[in-house]
Amino acid sequence: MKVYIVGAGPGDPDLITVKGLKILKEADVVMYTDSLVSEELVTRANPEAEILRSSAMSLEEMVDIMADRIRRGKKVVRLHTGDPSVYGAIMEQIALLKKEGIHYEIVPGVSSVFAAAAVAGAELTIPELTQTLILTRAEGRTPVPEREKLKDLASHHCTLALFLSATLTKKVVNELQEAGWSENTPIVVVQKATWPEQVIIRTNLRNLDKDMRKHGIHSHAMILAGWSLDPHIHDKDEYRSKLYDKEFTHGFRKGVQA
Repeated sequence: MKVYIVGAGPGDPDLITVKGLKILKEADVVMYTDSLVSEELVTRANPEAEILRSSAMSLEEMVDIMADRIRRGKKVVRLHTGDPSVYGAIMEQIALLKKEGIHYEIVPGVSSVFAAAAVAGAELTIPELTQTLILTRAEGRTPVPEREKLKDLASHHCTLALFLSATLTKKVVNELQEAGWSENTPIVVVQKATWPEQVIIRTNLRNLDKDMRKHGIHSHAMILAGWSLDPHIHDKDEYRSKLYDKEFTHGFRKGVQA
């Protein structure tokens, strides 16, 4: 037996993967982060399953319960918000499960970064503009490695997706400006992407902190920054992909010869 670490997706219960939902419906035990995972999704679990909320549990308590249920022959699902591999704090759970001799399987989920881009109607990698997306966070109570300071990452002038940074927007603005970003750089903030109470703010670097305070956003928000978020980018022919150009040849299509 093994613990299934399942990505629940960003909020909309329909955005769990087919595999994740199948496992959830088969589970004997479901432990979930109740402060983040949709209650509606949890109701889709096996109706006979033991449902455990983990927000008040310590790491050791969570792993002790999972280990106990596995030893009883139960199928255990640890349900995480978004995709477990991105700021999911699963490494320490896995380490203790291994010490208990318990195997695990990670089932990926839709990350909030991609849900935010979807509801914003944005492509984060635009040909001739940026082909790189950096997923990171501003440094707050949790430090970041010295080589991963936001200012240094921002020096690449590609698209940034900032997790866990809604209370640190002054720091974000300062570090991006130090990296040479224009105060007119487009930014989209999505709070609780795909939830019924979702909020989308379209702003720029100059107004980011002010607009965050105006809307009272200080948690559960994804900050997307860079010129790929320009609302008029769709109208600019110079940034169109060559993939569908009639003169572009690839293995499945011969381009038109001049």
